[in-house]
Amino acid sequence: MPADRSAAPAPSHDVERLACGICAGDRTMLSRAITLVESKRADHRHSAAALMQALLKDTGKAARVGITGAPGVGKSTLIDALGSMLSAQGRKIAVLAVDPSSRRTGGSILADKTRMARLGNDPNAFIRPSPSSGTLGGVAAKTRETMLLCEAAGYDVVLVETVGVGQSEIAVADMTDFFLVLALPGAGDELQALKKGVVELADMIAVNKADGDNVARAKLAASQFSAALHILSPRSPHWSPPVVTCSALKGQGIDALWSHILDHRQQLEASGAFSERRARQGLDWMQELVMLELRREFQLHPAVAERLPEMRKAVRDGRLSPLAAARELLKRFHAGGQVSPGGRGG
Repeated sequence: MPADRSAAPAPSHDVERLACGICAGDRTMLSRAITLVESKRADHRHSAAALMQALLKDTGKAARVGITGAPGVGKSTLIDALGSMLSAQGRKIAVLAVDPSSRRTGGSILADKTRMARLGNDPNAFIRPSPSSGTLGGVAAKTRETMLLCEAAGYDVVLVETVGVGQSEIAVADMTDFFLVLALPGAGDELQALKKGVVELADMIAVNKADGDNVARAKLAASQFSAALHILSPRSPHWSPPVVTCSALKGQGIDALWSHILDHRQQLEASGAFSERRARQGLDWMQELVMLELRREFQLHPAVAERLPEMRKAVRDGRLSPLAAARELLKRFHAGGQVSPGGRGG
């Protein structure tokens, strides 16, 4: 079946077989690999690192497109329409749909496949819904690794859908080549609804649901977004973000939207900005991984774990300032050394 089937992570000795299966386009192996990189177990992290290094030469060729917009704007419908069009052209599409996790229960909806009816049954498409698990910006912690795994498996277009809330837009814009902001028809209210920072990150704004009685409102909204973009600094000096209208439900304007994405890559490649953006993404990714590992080691440190409950209670009761508590915990961390790499993941 075309739908993704998650499986148990592979042990270390299976890394070579996993890599070969992914490069051969084996969907089951791809699912297992994604589960592996998402695992928090220390032995799985080591296997995942070895796998990513083994596949590095087979990555980097796909078009990476981030798509954001407020809930209800039609992101999933647009992805379904765009992905189906690209599949008909012979392309392979991977959709990484980051699902919002409840901070209280940790649960997530994970219903993206039901909202993408055509792609969910398309043999050229791979849909991977991943819970954000409370990570910064609502972006799954391992979205970058998953994107590279999909590239190694032969998917030449990777679409990353954000939850459309919080700081997820910034995180996705930083890991993709092209950042599409989806908006709804409306007058001035629509312009107010989008944060200035999001508009500045946009490589294109598409006003969706431009059909029926909404056509005039969509054109008005598009003109207002165009005016706003003229007074903001573009994300790249080599690209002026266009504003288009489309109807994902009717399939109208989707081809023009993809044409702009191709033009964007062509212009950035010609100027050298594309390779610079990819290089910067790699460095930012490395820095983020260092910070995540330091946080993990801090939380697992025996001297910190021993004192942490007491310090939390003292801060909560107002007997100790957060600054003093943090300094004390860091002092214990530095004095006691670090957790061994083989320690259990948290």
